[in-house]
Amino acid sequence: MVLAAGDVTEFLSIDLTTIIATLLNTLILFLVLKHFLFDKVNKVIEDRKNDVKETYRQADEAKENAEKLEAEYTSRLEGAKEESAQIIQTATRKAQQRSDEIISEARTEAKGLVDNASREIEREKKIAVNQIKNEITDIAFSAAAAVVEKDMTGEDNERLIEKFIDNVGEM
Repeated sequence: MVLAAGDVTEFLSIDLTTIIATLLNTLILFLVLKHFLFDKVNKVIEDRKNDVKETYRQADEAKENAEKLEAEYTSRLEGAKEESAQIIQTATRKAQQRSDEIISEARTEAKGLVDNASREIEREKKIAVNQIKNEITDIAFSAAAAVVEKDMTGEDNERLIEKFIDNVGEM
């Protein structure tokens, strides 16, 4: 299809009424779209902006709360470390005191045992000395009785002394 030369110029020509009608149609279309769509779209965009702002605000609050909690937990942890160090120190001090008490009690008990043993040894020693004295006394009385019964000569006297010495050695 070939257009005639007059049709081409008519097609390419500028018609003022068409331009005005097109502009009026565009203006009416813009106003209708603005009335029905732009306000609603702008409202949706504004709501979305507000939601995003609120989300950021909540995120900032949550971050601040998290930082506060972290600081609080760090503080508590430091307090717990100090408290545990104090507990350990107190337990160590109590254990040392108990150890000192046990050692002191053991020393006191050992001293008591040594004192008792010394007293027992001293008592046994006195008993032994008294027994020896009693036996010596008995031997001396026996010797004196033998001397009194018999008139003693030098030989008898020597035999009696030897017998006395032998008896003392057996005890």
